[in-house]
Amino acid sequence: TWTTGRMSNAKSWLGLGTSLYFWALMDLTATVLSSTPMPEVELETLFSGRSQSHQRSKRSWVWNQFFVLEEYTGTDPLYVGKLHSDMDRGDGSIKYILSGEGAGIVFTIDDTTGDIHAIQRLDREERAQYTLRAQALDRRTGRPMEPESEFIIKIQDINDNEPKFLDGPYIATVPEMSPVGTSVIQVTATDADDPTYGNSARVVYSILQGQPYFSVDSKTGVIRTALMNMDREAKEYYEVIIQAKDMGGQLGGLAGTTTVNITLSDVNDNPPRFPQKHYQMSVLESAPISSTVGRVFAKDLDEGINAEMKYTIVDGDGADAFDINTDQNFQVGIITVKKPLSFESKKSYTLKVEGSNPHLEMRFLNLGPFQDTTTVHISVEDVDEPPVFEPGFYFVEVPEDVTIGTTIQIISAKDPDVTNNSIRYSIDRGSDPGRFFYVDITTGALMTARPLDREEFSWHNITVLAMEMNNPSQVGSVAVTIKVLDVNDNAPEFPRFYEAFICENAKAGQLIQTVSAVDQDDPHNGQHFYYSLAPEAANNPNFTVRDNQDNTARILTRRSGFRQQEQSVFYLPILIADSGQPVLSSTGTLTIQVCSCNDDGHVMSCSPEAYLLPVSLSRGALIAILACIFVLLVLVLLILSMRRHRKQPYIIDDDENIHENIVRYDDEGGGEEDTEAFDIAAMWNPREAQAGAAPKTRQDMLPEIESLSRYVPQTCAVSSTVHSYVLAKLYEADMDLWAPPFDSLQTYMFEGDGSVAGSLSSLQSATSDSEQSFDFLTDWGPRFRKLAELYGASEGPAPLW
Repeated sequence: TWTTGRMSNAKSWLGLGTSLYFWALMDLTATVLSSTPMPEVELETLFSGRSQSHQRSKRSWVWNQFFVLEEYTGTDPLYVGKLHSDMDRGDGSIKYILSGEGAGIVFTIDDTTGDIHAIQRLDREERAQYTLRAQALDRRTGRPMEPESEFIIKIQDINDNEPKFLDGPYIATVPEMSPVGTSVIQVTATDADDPTYGNSARVVYSILQGQPYFSVDSKTGVIRTALMNMDREAKEYYEVIIQAKDMGGQLGGLAGTTTVNITLSDVNDNPPRFPQKHYQMSVLESAPISSTVGRVFAKDLDEGINAEMKYTIVDGDGADAFDINTDQNFQVGIITVKKPLSFESKKSYTLKVEGSNPHLEMRFLNLGPFQDTTTVHISVEDVDEPPVFEPGFYFVEVPEDVTIGTTIQIISAKDPDVTNNSIRYSIDRGSDPGRFFYVDITTGALMTARPLDREEFSWHNITVLAMEMNNPSQVGSVAVTIKVLDVNDNAPEFPRFYEAFICENAKAGQLIQTVSAVDQDDPHNGQHFYYSLAPEAANNPNFTVRDNQDNTARILTRRSGFRQQEQSVFYLPILIADSGQPVLSSTGTLTIQVCSCNDDGHVMSCSPEAYLLPVSLSRGALIAILACIFVLLVLVLLILSMRRHRKQPYIIDDDENIHENIVRYDDEGGGEEDTEAFDIAAMWNPREAQAGAAPKTRQDMLPEIESLSRYVPQTCAVSSTVHSYVLAKLYEADMDLWAPPFDSLQTYMFEGDGSVAGSLSSLQSATSDSEQSFDFLTDWGPRFRKLAELYGASEGPAPLW
């Protein structure tokens, strides 16, 4: 029979000092037996777990469970227990063998005595038990003396592990102003010791840091608020240290700690307040709509959605002139311009602005009101504004036959400033590249400068500019739309070349062609054309014209018996007249060819029969013709060569003396005193510009039209009659390609003596040429050698002329 036992020594049983044998049976409960030997029959009965009345064969194994304390730190192997077979006579004939978990590595057995020892440190948290197998062999033969059986070595726990917070450190949030006892977070500590053995794994929680603001439940680890009215604006972050201690918190227990970072979240418990009760701002009167004037700010100690603001204008005389919007990023109120401002109309405004929280909490309304107001004073600053046109848009209708220089509209602008500076008008040439119009610089009279043609341009969109006299940078503009009205100035005409064919056997009254016409004009009542034979063909015996009264006409034969050999082509002039005022007409020609046709009326040939004329040229005639052609070519080349030499410019020799061509004048023009300088009477006859359809070639030169100086008195304005005449002459000069330039009018009344510019002559100058030095001409090279000799200093006597 197997017998197992274990004697505990003083080291393994922590100083108990008494050697005990522990006998374990095969059931799941460990039974501690006394050292007194158990009768064989009783062990058998306990092992089998059956009644003694059952008969079974007797086994020779008696074995048990072993218990070993963990964390043995001694130097000698730890005795675990002893295996013994009843066949062992103590003579060493039995050999014990150990196998299974940890055999030979963690546990060893004395093969003679059966003593089991632990040779490594045991840790229950790593492995709680080991299952091994034992067998007794005959040492001489190696034959098993007993069947192999299993037994268990259990590791007993000691308190060698402190509680640990596996999820720490913790982060938690709780609203500010929360009531006492509000749950914040639950912390949990884990102890690796055996919870079924003693109090090694019984954990108790306590708070080491964070009082008096928070508390912790000793059993559950739930952290709660312990102080009322905790204000985030006073203190937002808290660091709480929680301790977990095993052994039920008793002395000698192991402990672990963790940190809980608690943040107070914001609630809307602070009303907004303006740090300034009065704001002073200014804005230029030229500020565009939606431009920023200034910013106001109501301070709110809360954050996030609880600090959101809404700004409104609740009162003041500027509620219709200004607006306020909320910047969601910075929670400021932005005051903007709502409508155009005018310093001349109103110089200052007052606004009452309110700032409020849109998100309120009912339990904190007693801390309000959650709104505040401030006063904003806005001053409008004066700026030099550009001229303003009244109205802001012009629409003009003008007939296309209007004469050049006719005033079609008066453009009016004024300076909106208090100074009311003088205005000068002009046309943006980018809007009128054809220069069809001209505007008077002082009166703003818009006139035609070239003939208008509706068929070429039916609409003109120009921009008229107005500039302040004293500040040319201030320029206003206005759009002028000009519609050119149609007049009957285009005669109707055939849209294409008409050609008809007539058979020789045609009969009288036969239709040979239907014609139509087009007219570039666009009358209000639509086009209506009248057709007839031209006066020179009114009594044409061959053809006649029948008007269809639908803007078309039929061409009919008046006789029969046409012969191709007599006349193969007829040219029929047709008069086309419109219904406009005045009536315009034109003559179109219909070409009619006489053709030979078959009996079915199909054209066979439209060419007259050719008469064969025998022609034979001799060799001498051909040579004469070629000689004439050669002579003509020689004459043409000779003429071209002579013309080329005639057009070559004369080359002036550099050494030729040309100083004798200098003409010296010792008198000065009289300016406005010179009444013979210009025949002013010609300018009072504007009809001269319209006399004759063809432009005239002139030999005179008229001065240039220049912008008036700022020194020109306002009363000096050229009459519209003069403008019309000058514009007509200008157009006439532009159309005459062979005339010299002529597009200016010189205002003599502002030159010469008595003018602002004064005299431009050097005759009465304080210095003379003799006092000037021209020595620098000698440094200019050989090309200026003669000038240097004439005007430069010379050592010898002056030359004689």
